[in-house]
Amino acid sequence: MAQSNIEWTELTWNPVTGCNKISPGCKNCYAEVMTRRLKSMGVEKYSDGFKIRTHPDTLTTPFTWKKSKIVFVNSMSDLFHPEVPLDYIKAVFSVMNRTPQHIYQVLTKRSERLLEIASELNWTENIWMGVSVENEAYSYRIGELSKTPAKVKFLSIEPLIDELTSLNFNGINWVIVGGESGHKARPIKREWIDNIRIACEQATVPFFFKQWGKAKFNENPNDPTIDTKHAKHAKGGCELDGKIYRQMPLG
Repeated sequence: MAQSNIEWTELTWNPVTGCNKISPGCKNCYAEVMTRRLKSMGVEKYSDGFKIRTHPDTLTTPFTWKKSKIVFVNSMSDLFHPEVPLDYIKAVFSVMNRTPQHIYQVLTKRSERLLEIASELNWTENIWMGVSVENEAYSYRIGELSKTPAKVKFLSIEPLIDELTSLNFNGINWVIVGGESGHKARPIKREWIDNIRIACEQATVPFFFKQWGKAKFNENPNDPTIDTKHAKHAKGGCELDGKIYRQMPLG
């Protein structure tokens, strides 16, 4: 468990580590970069590098949190990776089922496997299920997510690297949008963001704009949230027309 700087969560919990790249959004994977750093520091959990590895010893961790938390599950991996055994996925879900005081945010790029095994999992209300969608070619993940029994379904449209035009928010409860950060970050365009924001408004779906990614992508060089000392600082800033959009599902 670790405190998180990700604006839409509080903690990260990684019962699985490691992954592999399957779509353009993976190109500059922050988890892969961080894994290399942690391995070089001698952190045993990352001694196998970015290979898929389960960590059963972490399954007791949520029971130790004294207060209710919002938890991003597997920030360093993908719970629905084909190399993660179904029995282990069920064990992770069992922990989430037995700690209803916490909200768990599970995010995957492998919507095919998610849909395939969703009926075998216990979807208590505290489990929010999301898929990553970085461009139009991967919008099919939205439809596969919508067919799952998850009570809260969300989209992580980050990094947004191209225009999304055929959005269907039927059954979707929350949308996060963000630009890519880092040395090799690809640019985000204002019209791409606006298309999604307007679609959210029309569908009455909460909209969360996480970040521009880099200050040079931000159309407003005077955005105060660019400053690292700002209370709502985000990478590259996070204002749109002087407003911060950080809506959450369920009010």
